[in-house]
Amino acid sequence: MKESSWKECIESGNSRTITPDILRAESLIEVSADRIKSASAINGKNCNFVFEDYYTSTLELIQALALINGFKVSNHLCLGFFLRDFLKREDLFRIFDDLRYKRNMLTYYGKRMEFEVCREAINKCKDLIKKLKELLKR
Repeated sequence: MKESSWKECIESGNSRTITPDILRAESLIEVSADRIKSASAINGKNCNFVFEDYYTSTLELIQALALINGFKVSNHLCLGFFLRDFLKREDLFRIFDDLRYKRNMLTYYGKRMEFEVCREAINKCKDLIKKLKELLKR
């Protein structure tokens, strides 16, 4: 079943309630920061791979938010619905869903982004990471 809401993610078991796990969340935040530090300068050859690092860093921060709020989320789609339906951040959901689509095209279909599209996607990741870090400070 392909979920279409946070409620359906909970009902399907792809997201479940847990005891908030602050230590694991802190570890994910640290790993996310280290991943970004190790990302290289982008060029036409490596742009898609650098994008994957930024996307993964974004995932780690959303997972950290979910853990802090007492949820274990097992797929990217439900992480998006966590942003949209649980945190009530439609703005962040739209950005994340676009990035998720681009990452899926790259990972599952081998469709590389053109350099400018890729550079824009990385910039969107950077912006989303900044906003997620602000949420994590609260």
